[in-house]
Amino acid sequence: MQPKTKVRLGDSLVQNNIITEPQLMEALSAQRESGRKLGVVLVEKGFVSENDLLTFLSKHLNLPLINIPDYRVNPDHVKLLPEVQARRYRAIVLDDKGDTLLIGMTDPADINAVDALSSMLSKPLSLAVVAEAQLFEAYDTFYRRTEEIASFAQELAEEYESENEFDFTTGLEGEQDTAVARLLQSIFDDAVQAKASDIHIEPDEGLLRIRQRVDGVLQENIIKEKNIASALVLRLKLMSGLDISEKRLPQDGRTQIKVKGHIVDVRISTMPVQNGESVVMRLLDQSAGLLTLDQTGMPGPILRRVRTLLKRPHGMILVTGPTGSGKTTTLYGAMSELNTPDTKIITVEDPVEYRLQRVNQVQVNSKIDLTFSNVLRTTLRQDPDVIMVGEMRDAETVEIGLRGALTGHLVLSTLHTNDAISSAIRLIDMGAPGYLVASSLRAIIAQRLVRRICDNCKVDYTPNEEEMFWLGNIDASAKSATFKKGAGCQNCNQKGYRGRVGVFELLEMNETMMDALKISDTVAFSRAALANPSYAPLASVALSYAKMGFTTVDEVLRLVEMVADSEASKASDQKEIEAEIVEANKQAEDDGAI
Repeated sequence: MQPKTKVRLGDSLVQNNIITEPQLMEALSAQRESGRKLGVVLVEKGFVSENDLLTFLSKHLNLPLINIPDYRVNPDHVKLLPEVQARRYRAIVLDDKGDTLLIGMTDPADINAVDALSSMLSKPLSLAVVAEAQLFEAYDTFYRRTEEIASFAQELAEEYESENEFDFTTGLEGEQDTAVARLLQSIFDDAVQAKASDIHIEPDEGLLRIRQRVDGVLQENIIKEKNIASALVLRLKLMSGLDISEKRLPQDGRTQIKVKGHIVDVRISTMPVQNGESVVMRLLDQSAGLLTLDQTGMPGPILRRVRTLLKRPHGMILVTGPTGSGKTTTLYGAMSELNTPDTKIITVEDPVEYRLQRVNQVQVNSKIDLTFSNVLRTTLRQDPDVIMVGEMRDAETVEIGLRGALTGHLVLSTLHTNDAISSAIRLIDMGAPGYLVASSLRAIIAQRLVRRICDNCKVDYTPNEEEMFWLGNIDASAKSATFKKGAGCQNCNQKGYRGRVGVFELLEMNETMMDALKISDTVAFSRAALANPSYAPLASVALSYAKMGFTTVDEVLRLVEMVADSEASKASDQKEIEAEIVEANKQAEDDGAI
């Protein structure tokens, strides 16, 4: 159904007492300055809610109001309208009804947009009202660039074969129309659109794999033109200032790209593999801004205790977890709260991930002996209030950091361990004196990221007998709890998950734990930590998230297996070592050595 006459939205809203005349005049003035749609301006100014505006439009124009996530959209129908035109006219093809196409629009009263769409599409249009936020999410879901990437890859392969001496090193700025540049731009565009954290370019036998890590899980796209791999790697090396002649050793670099007006930092790591060079790129959207501690998903009780710890003038706070668990995000969130004019913060990082105003950030460079420990020594002479060390990598860095925390500085750092309890023990294993760890260490935050259930397709889930057994081992109350899972919809690309949420455990030192650390009694320390009434292990926190419907039983059990496997491995290694010692002593006795 298409409006026959131009409908003046503002006048209609005033006539129906949705907004007042002065509000309309103010919104029209703002619209003339910004050039944006009147409806957008009205919502931004708070004169009307988006839901009320859409409901009014639907009734006033006698058009259906469609909730896109609830509608079964066919991706093939969506692509009947090119992405450029869809974004230009704020429209999407929701369905092919046979004799008409159902088109969702944020402003179906825009006659010019409707006429343009009618001329592009082969069938008469049936209009519906949709929310702008849902529309943009649908664009990112359905207009993936898989076909475009494959097309550019084929074009590059043909150019590569047709040129005897194809030069991929020509200007980075002046040669943006080359096939390799277009292919890379398309790969970056697709990754940012899918909200990927990493891009993996992996040459294999007879093909090239391009994989993206979305919500912690890799998604694969295979390109048959394997011969273009070297061209991609070469171009990326040039962009990030790496040595293009070095193919035998790993290299690390950094560059920036622009995607849809956003500046994205790209950390690049190359590594020689059997079929060429593998490249992994970590994407950091600088324009998205840093997450605050509130936005990390840290539960209220833990968040309040962490903020209290950050107000202390000295001591060490460790954030632990495996790679990709969000440790850096938590540290930067803490620094954003500490970053005030009366506080001097110095960071020692490898690499510097986000640029922070007022913070003195040092990039480690081992080639010139600018190591963590060397920089940390100098940092202590720079009169800082807060020191952030990217990672406690060796015994020297650990000891300097602990002594800095002991002598009046608040030290924040990360450690690659599985939970909070093992982190303190790890410091002692790395050679730090127990008394120094006990005197300096104030708290340990351990964290993981688990996938969040898609809110649009959330349904009830009953764990099977085996799952319930494991959940009962974590907390007996799980047997009476209700759980959810995602059924899969177009909003989550049929995955059942959308986004991730942090799972945190916080261990604060008390006298009993410190006494155990002073004499390096790790067993007594573990017992004291587990007996601490304020300490909740990662598995218990994850289970509570599942009870609240944030995540699934599968994600809880996956987290539990990660920790359990690590502990089992350590226990197995210890038993093996003890067995070897017993065997060696027995052999020595048999030989008469003792």
